[in-house]
Amino acid sequence: MIKVGDTLPSATLQEYSEVEGEGCSIGPNPVDVTKAAAGKTIALFALPGAFTPTCSAKHVPGYVQHFEDFKAAGVDEIWCVSVNDAFVMGAWARDQKTGTKVRMLADGSGNFANATGLTLDLTSRGMGVRSNRYSMLVKDGKVATLNVEAPGKFEVSDADTLLAQAKG
Repeated sequence: MIKVGDTLPSATLQEYSEVEGEGCSIGPNPVDVTKAAAGKTIALFALPGAFTPTCSAKHVPGYVQHFEDFKAAGVDEIWCVSVNDAFVMGAWARDQKTGTKVRMLADGSGNFANATGLTLDLTSRGMGVRSNRYSMLVKDGKVATLNVEAPGKFEVSDADTLLAQAKG
């Protein structure tokens, strides 16, 4: 399992773009995790699935709400990572009104989740292997803080906890 001090795994996530710009075409675009994290401070949170109750009602809204606070604390970007495809993450971004505040990054095959060792097996519930719920503060590609939730919990990966650590 990834831990504080480790470098984020080399992986490619997908991001759905609704407008062309900065080398991105409309539709899914690859995001090289190593390149995208280089030289930046990132508030990264991961969750089991788009449109799921806790994720939609609490997890994403907290990060959207605290966007300016994260910026003031020196965070360059906020990333939401989930084992869903880029089209689903794009639709969820519209639903959650994340705009340019939270990058909704798809880990469609779970490669990033597997590489971090932070997976959650929901096969018995018909959802397959997903990402565990967690948050981390990443500085120049290295994990500075890590908050992993116990199964079924939402107590330490919320925006308030990670924001306090960013201000730290």
